[in-house]
Amino acid sequence: MRPQAEHCWKLSRSLAIARRPIGASGRWRRRERVFSSPASLVLFCTFILGAVLGSTLASTSAAQEVNYSRPVAAAPQPESIGADYQLPAVQHVPPRGQGQYALDVVLLVAAMAAVAYACHRGRRRMLVTATTLLALGYFGFWRQGCVCPIGATQNVAASLADPTVGIPWVVIAFFFLPLGATLLFGRVFCGGACALGAIQDVVVLRPVQLPLWVDRWLGKFRYVYLAAAVWFAVQPAPARDFIICRFDPFIGVFRLSGTPWVIGVGVGLLALGTFIGRPYCRFLCPYGGLLAVVSRFAWRAVSITPDREIDCRLCSTACPFGAIENCRASRTACLACARCFASCPRQHAVWNGETACNIGPAPLVELSPPPREPEEVLV
Repeated sequence: MRPQAEHCWKLSRSLAIARRPIGASGRWRRRERVFSSPASLVLFCTFILGAVLGSTLASTSAAQEVNYSRPVAAAPQPESIGADYQLPAVQHVPPRGQGQYALDVVLLVAAMAAVAYACHRGRRRMLVTATTLLALGYFGFWRQGCVCPIGATQNVAASLADPTVGIPWVVIAFFFLPLGATLLFGRVFCGGACALGAIQDVVVLRPVQLPLWVDRWLGKFRYVYLAAAVWFAVQPAPARDFIICRFDPFIGVFRLSGTPWVIGVGVGLLALGTFIGRPYCRFLCPYGGLLAVVSRFAWRAVSITPDREIDCRLCSTACPFGAIENCRASRTACLACARCFASCPRQHAVWNGETACNIGPAPLVELSPPPREPEEVLV
């Protein structure tokens, strides 16, 4: 083939390929090229972390250049305002020392490490349950839901949009550490370190299985919520609003105070969670949407069996969160709760000291038809 003819043939072939309609598999491959490997996702997270740190340093230097002067020497006192005036009660959480924030980060890492060990090595639900109760008591009722990676999403977005917005180091740590843990071991933060997930997990009593299409469509609302939260967070200062923190349904439960209707929504979600497992985590949590995307590239995702699946379907109804599809734990939906281990016969063999490799489906035996009795011939 001549060089000119070969060039024309290659050009026409490339144009023909470009005109092909992209099917479902083509769309999936194109979506996977955004982060083709865990290394590219790590580089992307490193870039975001650098941008946040840069904006923090810029905001610190900009804050030092502002010349502030008070118009009055002292604030008005109740005696000068009126005899019936009373100072309002402080509604925000008082600031803590740096050592206490460091303790929060250490406990967060320890909780995620415990869940990762329980799901990948120990394979026991008991350790996950203990971690969940401790996280609920400390991060929920003791720390009153602050600092929270879910609300930190708004701080990170605001600092990226406005260099004058400062962001504490503990908020950066709480935002990126669960993402890094998810990239390594799956959604271990959701399994036992998240206070919002823990308070829903303890009320799961009689879960029902939702149809797969209902679960998927309801799960798209968390991305809408995430987009709305980022939009309001990146607005200019007069119009900026952190809607995740403002409408957090469980903060009022943790602090035993708040707007009545917000507390009512939280109590309603807990009541709904008795038969629909973790409705806020699965359908509304914006940070859960980020973790679901990152968990696609997890180094070691949660597996139901200790070695290989046997497709016995005994685990099909073991997950209250609809995270088991075709006898496999879904990477994006699995919340690392370790409930499915107890339904696996291969896991029971390991717990009983047997060899899991000898446990499996019964081999197929080809049965021959029974011999036919000779027919009588009538003469």
